[in-house]
Amino acid sequence: KAQQAANEAQNDFALVQQYSAALFDDGFSYQGGNLEGDITLVAFIDYRCGYCKKAFQDLNALLKADGNIRLIIKELPILGEVSVAASRFAVAVKQLYGADAYKRVHDALFSLPGQPTPAALSRMSRKFDLDRDKILDHMASNEVAEEISKTATLAQKMKISGTPTFVMQDEMLRGSLPLESMQAILRDKRN
Repeated sequence: KAQQAANEAQNDFALVQQYSAALFDDGFSYQGGNLEGDITLVAFIDYRCGYCKKAFQDLNALLKADGNIRLIIKELPILGEVSVAASRFAVAVKQLYGADAYKRVHDALFSLPGQPTPAALSRMSRKFDLDRDKILDHMASNEVAEEISKTATLAQKMKISGTPTFVMQDEMLRGSLPLESMQAILRDKRN
């Protein structure tokens, strides 16, 4: 088992190296946190994923406590049509209104008590003073579909089949990790 885990880690390391440009500098994924941070953390997420919701809380705590992490968010809606609609909504907001509006919507989608239904997305548009009809039109655009498709293709090439999946610098972290584990990996990367 130890040998198999070592082989998987080595394969993941090679995948991160091979696809580093698409991971860290694709030109469209949200980038936040400290853009000049010494550690880059990429998060592949799905808004309907319960583990992603837990990881979202830990990730926010990590970013707040550390302050030297560049965060990149990759939309990977894998849990059905409602997930796809939520990602299309978030990407449309980012493309129309920019990174700050995207981050507010992203956070709200993860904090949503229920499912990201069309009614919930409409309420979110009003709450953040965004043009709902403009967003709905843009959700169906090729630009939004292309961004989500490129991320899905990258995930497929990197053998990412579940969310959340993280890439921290050169290491792939599959699944949700508690805050303490993320902090320990961060310390290890810096030493």
